[in-house]
Amino acid sequence: MKKTMREAFIASIPVMMGYIVLGMAFGMLLESEGYSFLYALAMSVFIYAGSMQFVAINLLTSGATVINTIIMTLLINARHLVYGLSMIKKFEDMGKLKPYMIFSLTDETYSLLVSAKTPEGCNQKYYLFFISLFDQCYWILGSLAGSIIGSLLTINTTGLDFAMTALFIVIVLDQYLTADKHLYTYIGFGISIACLVIFGSEAFIIPSMIVIILSLIYVYQKGGKENV
Repeated sequence: MKKTMREAFIASIPVMMGYIVLGMAFGMLLESEGYSFLYALAMSVFIYAGSMQFVAINLLTSGATVINTIIMTLLINARHLVYGLSMIKKFEDMGKLKPYMIFSLTDETYSLLVSAKTPEGCNQKYYLFFISLFDQCYWILGSLAGSIIGSLLTINTTGLDFAMTALFIVIVLDQYLTADKHLYTYIGFGISIACLVIFGSEAFIIPSMIVIILSLIYVYQKGGKENV
């Protein structure tokens, strides 16, 4: 188990470097709106939704209704439909850990798990679990640190809400450069751009996710799995 934890920690280091910084950005933004570190802690433990937590700050401060919050959450997190479908087989043997694995499947954690190869001598189930757990711990620590720092110092938070988008772009580019085949990547980008043009920036996420899922299923059934 110690080796499994150690290997999982090593695998999670790239996300650690980003999540501590991004978590700090979230904590600072939340503190700047008058919410204490307790809110940062609670949101990072029980919500843990990355970009949605940044949006939640605006929802809290604007007095958004429950219905509006639900719709916004669905729009922003619709991409997890794709993530979840691709992880069904990988999570089928997780047992009692499965609910947490589903809960903790953020963009960056997904990028690690989807290509994770369990090191020799490690327990696969707990290797995946510890990667997910470590990633959330990094986010929690960053959020707390940012909130505390924000309460002690006066910091200009302009642009901090772009930090999550920047990390996601870096991860996508890294995966593109290291992969041998890019068919599914082209499908995703092509459909997203088309839906953006057709539906606009406020409503393109759900249509693009639906079309991407249907397209990937079709291509996979036609033998496209060889071009992943």
